[in-house]
Amino acid sequence: MFRKEKDRNEKNKTAVAGDITGFIGKGVAMEGRLSFEETMRVDGSFKGDISAPSGALVVGEGAHIEGDIRVGTAVISGTVKGKIEAAQRVELKSPGNMTGEIRTPTLIIEEGVVFDGTCTMLRKDGTARETVEYGEVPQEATIVGGWAGPSS
Repeated sequence: MFRKEKDRNEKNKTAVAGDITGFIGKGVAMEGRLSFEETMRVDGSFKGDISAPSGALVVGEGAHIEGDIRVGTAVISGTVKGKIEAAQRVELKSPGNMTGEIRTPTLIIEEGVVFDGTCTMLRKDGTARETVEYGEVPQEATIVGGWAGPSS
């Protein structure tokens, strides 16, 4: 009996530190521009741009966001359509659904998440890492005892 509740509480823990300072509750629908400095939780729906370069955004199960998100950390358990740019990390938690583009140095995707889009892994300084197409080997790469892609 107590084990299930403990498991549920463990699942809801995130990398977000600190108290939630803003909240859009279940059943609330908002549209516009949202900016904050600390931690915002969305359990309702929001359409528009979200900006908190050093803050954290938590999108709860059943929440819907459509728009561009620029935050320090994003933890997504609901549905997001748009672009997420996070300076520290993005966590996609089950049963989350992300459609769009993610730019972040750290991406965590739990089993059961639907991610339909692209991801650019950033360096800690915010610049994009070199992208390599499947089958290509970067010029400076060294392959030791492995397969590098389809042979010609």
